[in-house]
Amino acid sequence: MPQDNLHVRYAGFWVRFVASMIDTVVVGLPLVYLIYIISNGNYMNIASLLDAFKAAQAGNVNMTMYYLNQNGHNSLFWEVIMEILLAFVVTVFWKNFRGATPGKKIMKIKIVDAKTLQPISTSQALVRFIGYIISTLPLCFGFVMIAFRDDKRGLHDLLARTCVIYDR
Repeated sequence: MPQDNLHVRYAGFWVRFVASMIDTVVVGLPLVYLIYIISNGNYMNIASLLDAFKAAQAGNVNMTMYYLNQNGHNSLFWEVIMEILLAFVVTVFWKNFRGATPGKKIMKIKIVDAKTLQPISTSQALVRFIGYIISTLPLCFGFVMIAFRDDKRGLHDLLARTCVIYDR
């Protein structure tokens, strides 16, 4: 273990949560909008979702499921495209901006290799992104565990052999 690990400050749950919310606004929403435009409104069909919501309010389970199914059939392809695009964009940020997305930059934290504290590899970035999906199951447990570990690592960090630390 490098000598530097003795003085490392791990980023905890709340600072990482705030960084994630910033990234949702700065990175996620523009990508959703882009995919919505490219898909000609088939990704996240707002009209179909509103119809499902209205049917649910009226207590009509069959119509609610019908509208949700319509939305799902239209947007599944675009959801896959969105996830691929998001994985690419996030990996580019992690690899080219010293382990940080815009939210992490603002919060002055970064992702590093857990053992060496050096920048992460492309494979670590991809495993970490896939690990985000796994960390949401069940009930976001993979993220919640950040609050309870001394090294503040989530399931996605453990899978990718990464950690999030304060940038010096």
